[in-house]
Amino acid sequence: MDIKQPPAPASLPPRELDVITPFHEPQDVPIDDSNSGISGQGGSMSQVRRRSRFRITMILIALYLSLFIAALDSTIVSTAVPKITADLHSAAGYIWVGGSYLIANAAAAPIWVKLSDIWGRKPILLAAVVVFFASSIVCAAAVDMQMLIVGRSIQGAAAGGLICMVNVAISDLFSVRERSLWLGLCEGIWALSGAVGPLLGGAFAQEVTWRWCFYCNLPIAGTAFVLLVPFLDVHNPRTSVMDGVKAIDWFGSISILGVTVMLLLGLDLGGSVYPWGSAKVVCLMVFGALMVIIFIYSEKKLAKYPVIPLSLFGTRNLATLMTTFFHGMVFISAEYYLPLYFQSVKEASPLRSGVLLVPLIVATAGTGVINGVIIHRTGQYRPSMWLGTILMTLGTGLYIMLDVDTSIGTIVGLEIVEGIGSGLLFEPPLIAIQQDVAQDEVGTATSTQSFMRSLALSLGVIVGGIVFQQSMDLRRSSLIEAGLPPSLVEQFSGKNAGANVMLGHTLPPAQKLAVKQAFAWSIRNMFIMFTALGALGIFASLFISHKKLSKEHEETVTGLKKDDPSP
Repeated sequence: MDIKQPPAPASLPPRELDVITPFHEPQDVPIDDSNSGISGQGGSMSQVRRRSRFRITMILIALYLSLFIAALDSTIVSTAVPKITADLHSAAGYIWVGGSYLIANAAAAPIWVKLSDIWGRKPILLAAVVVFFASSIVCAAAVDMQMLIVGRSIQGAAAGGLICMVNVAISDLFSVRERSLWLGLCEGIWALSGAVGPLLGGAFAQEVTWRWCFYCNLPIAGTAFVLLVPFLDVHNPRTSVMDGVKAIDWFGSISILGVTVMLLLGLDLGGSVYPWGSAKVVCLMVFGALMVIIFIYSEKKLAKYPVIPLSLFGTRNLATLMTTFFHGMVFISAEYYLPLYFQSVKEASPLRSGVLLVPLIVATAGTGVINGVIIHRTGQYRPSMWLGTILMTLGTGLYIMLDVDTSIGTIVGLEIVEGIGSGLLFEPPLIAIQQDVAQDEVGTATSTQSFMRSLALSLGVIVGGIVFQQSMDLRRSSLIEAGLPPSLVEQFSGKNAGANVMLGHTLPPAQKLAVKQAFAWSIRNMFIMFTALGALGIFASLFISHKKLSKEHEETVTGLKKDDPSP
């Protein structure tokens, strides 16, 4: 499809220097900014600079707000989920409330970015905001667990688009060296939302209603939409609807959805809702594996514009993607399951469990921002990955010490160690994989890296839940020996334990201690597994090579290739 852009007036410098890289010094010439989204008849160099900086500030605010709500909803339910499952009378919902969001997030993220490659960044980003807004209303109004899970799935799919599209938009706006600073702030926003999420979730569940975990998204999403409409000014390919529909990688999109949903659902349902050998679980796992073959064949042989080009999985990029994957699995374990430890073992309220998680998130957020500044100044990203994987693995390994008598001061210290390690690992893999591809492939590379992280987050929650549930089942005999009646032992069995953490607080001292020990032991087993995964992350990071970060900005041209007729 032949895509033509209107020529810039001869007296103007290249438009991206004014709009896309506003921190470059513009030429001291009259400027007509009528096509940039800001009204006016032109002005001096200082006026142009102020306009550009104002525009880019508004864009960044909108992007960070979008990222904030998408990241917020991955953790805001962590402290509220016991209350949610109790109110909706669904013990199995403990994993589903978080898992459905993360599964949909992982499955949909690459598709959103590929659509933005075809139709442009702005309309697809706005669509993601609208879908997130609407699905938040569904979640807030849920009358049963089924409705909540459907809403969370749609919300997660939209969040996958928001998270990816924010990273892609920033990557379009700045050179690689410049974007390291703004992407570092992205990771700070992500981690900050992780700190605010458990606090808000606990406060809403305890003081008002858990439904405000979703209502609070509405004003934030609305503000982001209002800012994006006039200020986001990036390349618009003006691809026709029909040409775009023909160019979509339908087999790749459907198969990647099938792979992600079937495999993760099989893991999620196995052992908690259905036996591992049941026909439903086996079919999900088998057909999910078959979809992997279909996806690979589609991307290699059929797709003209593949959702995830297989060429991205070369030796250098594979090491980067695996580092991302292991980081995602280990990182989410503490954020999602430490509140379970606080509420079950330390008898913390939902709100207090959120407060106790703050040191971890503050350490992660602060480190992410500082690391972005360091990479921006030095151009070095590998040392952060090496140190980050080591500290994250060390901190996660130290969580194995957690038991009934562990002091709060010790817990805070362990959170800080693990938080610093996790904070060092958010941005460098993204910079590494973006630097290794052409500018028009940055979106696809970003979505692939985001897909690996989202997939890892989903697996971290689900596999962690499996280990926890199986471990709680192994403690049944010790609970019986402590004098718990069979009905209570069943309440603390694997699939029911997460929804009954508060029940143990009402028991006589000896029985209460046995229940606490069962929870602590089961959570300890989880962190043993995550420590091993962290060690694999250390190994993978050793194979990432260095490439000098470019300071030159190149505008990203979206749409179908000029020399490629639409399929």
